[in-house]
Amino acid sequence: MRVVYMGTPEFAVKPLEKLAIQHEIVLVVTKPDTIAGRGKKLTSSPVKLFAKKHELKVIEPLRLTAEVAQEIASTKPDVIVVAAYGKLLPKEILALPPYGCLNIHASLLPFYRGAAPIERCLMAGEKETGVTIMYMNEGLDTGDIALQEKVSIEPEITGGELREILATLGADLILEALKQLEVGQLPRIPQDHRIATYAPPLKKEDEIINWYLPAEKIYNQIRALNPIPGGFTVFRGRKLKIWKAKIFQNKQVFTPGEIIFADRIKGLQVATGENILQILEVQPEGSRKMTWESFLNGYKPVKGETFSSLSWG
Repeated sequence: MRVVYMGTPEFAVKPLEKLAIQHEIVLVVTKPDTIAGRGKKLTSSPVKLFAKKHELKVIEPLRLTAEVAQEIASTKPDVIVVAAYGKLLPKEILALPPYGCLNIHASLLPFYRGAAPIERCLMAGEKETGVTIMYMNEGLDTGDIALQEKVSIEPEITGGELREILATLGADLILEALKQLEVGQLPRIPQDHRIATYAPPLKKEDEIINWYLPAEKIYNQIRALNPIPGGFTVFRGRKLKIWKAKIFQNKQVFTPGEIIFADRIKGLQVATGENILQILEVQPEGSRKMTWESFLNGYKPVKGETFSSLSWG
């Protein structure tokens, strides 16, 4: 099939890679380059980098205008496939391909509609998630379900690890969807909008660790935001990202954020609103990632000091 592919982040690369093997990618549409990183350099999206490497035609419109719709139409696509593109498609584009537009969404719709389904489901402590192939309409992930497959969420999995699993699953599912679509056998099941939940984009405040929450909540936040953007606290007036931790059951009452132990025998343990969090890997502001042992050696935190839940910047 002739496919126009629309996607932006790393999640969208694996489906494009597999589609390019079995179908003709007539155009790739991605978001424009952005300023990113410490050096504030102009950075291309992962999808653009893949498209350029494999000599696929790519455009980066700021807005999906009538001119963009005309350019997409000129490629005569059979179908448009979308994966984490970052914008809703207007009806002028949705109406173009004869086989319609399919979206690869990283949740079990109608749950976790929106921009951050992977992070939000981990933060909520969900035990399973999955990928949905959906017929697109003008709404936010409201179209009919074509295919859906579940995966279990392991207790220690990070956002980055889950994203990789779901990207691979999404790639396999979209290939199956196109196979069924071409012969007129792709299912079409309306979503139950009454039970829909949402996964809004991450905000800066989502990164701030609130030590008054239970340890389980904080643990889920830390793994959800690993490797991007990372959950952080404030220690001695500076940001401290926490990348890995584990929960200790403890019914004693401490001040949330208080360092309970900071030694080589019991490690680095911090009180929360319920139970204790043992810190395993951190990254002080302006420094590299390090183990808790290296943090103890270099920064010498002491029992009774506190990690702050105050906002930053």
